[in-house]
Amino acid sequence: MGSSLHPGAWWLWALALGTAATRTTNPLLLALLVAVSAYVVAARRPDTPWSRSYGAFVKLGLAVLLIRLCFAVLLGSPIPGTHTLFTLPEVALPVWAQGIRLGGAVTAEAVVFALYDGLKLATLLICVGAANALANPSRLLKSLPGALYETGVAVVVALTFAPNLIADVQRLRAARRLRGRPDKGVRGLLQVGLPVLEGALERSVSLAAAMDARGYGRSARVPAAVRRTTAALTLGGLLGVCAGTYGLLTAEGGTYGVPVLLAGAVAALAGLRLGGRRSLRTRYRPDRWDVRAWLVVASGVAVAVLLTLASVRDPAALHPGVVPLVAPVLPLWPAAAVLLGLLPAFAAPDPKEPS
Repeated sequence: MGSSLHPGAWWLWALALGTAATRTTNPLLLALLVAVSAYVVAARRPDTPWSRSYGAFVKLGLAVLLIRLCFAVLLGSPIPGTHTLFTLPEVALPVWAQGIRLGGAVTAEAVVFALYDGLKLATLLICVGAANALANPSRLLKSLPGALYETGVAVVVALTFAPNLIADVQRLRAARRLRGRPDKGVRGLLQVGLPVLEGALERSVSLAAAMDARGYGRSARVPAAVRRTTAALTLGGLLGVCAGTYGLLTAEGGTYGVPVLLAGAVAALAGLRLGGRRSLRTRYRPDRWDVRAWLVVASGVAVAVLLTLASVRDPAALHPGVVPLVAPVLPLWPAAAVLLGLLPAFAAPDPKEPS
């Protein structure tokens, strides 16, 4: 515990990198973001079963990219193009399906646009995978406010399901290889699938029993006035955050956006603070937010802010042209900004060192 980083810092860093990925379609910058996340994961990933989920998220990102390209080829694209790569047999559709086509000419512009779009989504998924591999989900749950405890339990259970499933599949495939049995193909998948499902059901039953034994779902009694005040502050704060964010995204709301956003955030935090009085729970050895956690979060936020600024000041560099086709170039100072995301590889504690 003493040499570990606060799990919330890893998630904020990864979400900031994901935010930066949404600000550009430049494949070179997106590839650099993926490389930064991969290096940090390789340098600071603990030796736990859930930390091996990063590779699965990389494969998921590649699958999303491939599906996006297949849709562009088979279903067409609204992007006009003049460079025809090949032509597929086109299927005639009824009148009510106007605007949709199957087959036809496939242009280079449409394929490149789909590649950029799919790569952006794949990068976002890989950044989420980095948070999954670096942050301990049980410690993250322990750090949540009391008002979000029950919601946090559901989220953490959902997030840990995939890593545990992947670990079970790897363990069973290794056991089958040791016994000289096939572990690939449809037959191997069917032979592994049933034990994996059985293990998942056993974990679910054990988890339900453990949660019930620890008093999950039980709450303290609070006055009705406090409950109404909590609901009003939380709902009003969230509405204020939405209105302030909308104001920041529009030219007309630039004057009121920041004050409304700040007021909404304060009201929502106050509501969460009051709502925590209903939760009967204590924390044993809580994680502390130290200087290293601030450095990790600051590095991710700096990447997101600088790429957002670059997308406003130099949109052509961060969004290469598709019509007409323009070869992407690596802008120097946005690329240098992305490299700031490498700071956790040096500032965060090494989980392999004894605490």
